[in-house]
Amino acid sequence: MKLRELLQYNDIVIQCHDNPDADAISSGMALYEYLKKYNKKVRLVYSGQYKIKKRNLELMVSSLDIPIEYVVKLDNPELLVTVDCQYGEGNVTHFDAQNIVVIDHHQISVKMPELFEVKSNLGSCATLMWMLLKDEGFYIGDNNKLSTALYYGLYTDTNGFTEMDHPCDRDLRDSANVDKSLIVKFKNSNLTLDDLSIAGEAINHYEYNNEYKFAIIKVRPCDPNMLGLISDIVIEVDKVETCLIYSINATGIKISVRSCSKEVNASELADYICKNIGSGGGHKIKAGGFIQLNLLRRAYQQYCDKFNIKYESEEHEMCNPSRQEIGDFLEFKMIDYFLESEVIYAKSYIPDLSLMKVYKKKEVELGYVRLSDLYETGSSVYIRTFSKDVRIKVEEGTVLMLDGKGDVWEISEEYFRENYVTKPGRYQIYNAEYTPTVKSVNTGITIGLDYYAKKCIFNGREIVYAKPVEKNVKIFSLDNEEEYKLGKKGDYLVVKCKDIRDLFICEKDKFIESYKLV
Repeated sequence: MKLRELLQYNDIVIQCHDNPDADAISSGMALYEYLKKYNKKVRLVYSGQYKIKKRNLELMVSSLDIPIEYVVKLDNPELLVTVDCQYGEGNVTHFDAQNIVVIDHHQISVKMPELFEVKSNLGSCATLMWMLLKDEGFYIGDNNKLSTALYYGLYTDTNGFTEMDHPCDRDLRDSANVDKSLIVKFKNSNLTLDDLSIAGEAINHYEYNNEYKFAIIKVRPCDPNMLGLISDIVIEVDKVETCLIYSINATGIKISVRSCSKEVNASELADYICKNIGSGGGHKIKAGGFIQLNLLRRAYQQYCDKFNIKYESEEHEMCNPSRQEIGDFLEFKMIDYFLESEVIYAKSYIPDLSLMKVYKKKEVELGYVRLSDLYETGSSVYIRTFSKDVRIKVEEGTVLMLDGKGDVWEISEEYFRENYVTKPGRYQIYNAEYTPTVKSVNTGITIGLDYYAKKCIFNGREIVYAKPVEKNVKIFSLDNEEEYKLGKKGDYLVVKCKDIRDLFICEKDKFIESYKLV
């Protein structure tokens, strides 16, 4: 969906979910500003049992001149747009309208109208609105108040930027023209004395799994950022290597995850817990997510069927699991995560080559960039791809390789000359959700790597052993024993013939595209 498609309407109402948070308010403000530019009759509203009363949100609305209204009825507007929520969900007061549009970053949980834009892998709806505005050539750089609002919306919905998993979230954070003094004021007005009492009560009722060294803590409804604060305390306990802190509200379960074990990536764990029932992500050490109750019902029923557990409610298809059942389910997900993964250290792993087949690398076209052609030798740059940010030092002989999906990796000039043949023309990234960028640490200027990528073809004689893995595998390679590469069931474990300790994981589709049987 494009925002320009909304311009066919004149009488427009933008609706946040009941009891709106900073993300919903900032997203609504962004759409309001866009529609006002085209002289539309537009209102920004919310409803529900409570009016905005949290001090940080009151400050946000007043300081940034956000024209949000509390309403109890609407007069059937020509168009109703719900932001940071979905029309028909339990956390959105129902209003009739002639046409409906949904803009959200949560998993789809209700029937969508004809026009909608939902990106559940984004950390905030503010990010989605920023992307939609960019697509329309509506840049927020000169609008300090809107920039500050969207930045704060992202900040609060990702627990202080610790639960971001998408590069566009990082792009918004890095590029927004923010009033930093206002952000400080909002941050320092976020929690209440009651939140402190809730935290103390929760920590006193922890649960601990000695086999896998994780803690689980249930927290009464509170500000979502309180979960992150509790997580930060719990992960410092000597016997705790991972922790899951969660709070149940009317529409779902907010979770916060921490890890101090190199064998557990917090972002990956959060994604595993929320998979198909919400969304989760973040960083290696800190992550979080949200589970939608209406999606949890079916997952919990499958869990009950698998382990022959009786659902407490006889009308389980219509009822949510109880609080105790939710706790049991989350503990199961934590244990299942550890059971479903095998950890491999390349230096000590002995592969059974009799179970593997021999493959040769195909002549696949790729892109390459010599960073020393773009930046001064010795300077530093940030490489941003869909999956990660990496800081590297520019050196003579450093070559960045790109594939059509936007993945980037580094090889030496020597290896490049031995195994690749250059071709004329610019390399095109054809199937990437996010185009990789490079940013100079010295100047702060960001450029797209695809613009400078040239064509090459692999012509080496790389022979490998490979087999699909039957469960999730975490591989610590010879050159990196601090961070593993995850392979999911069906991906390929690849072992180089020259050195059987030189092994790596390759995604299934990428392996099929890159290798052929000998």
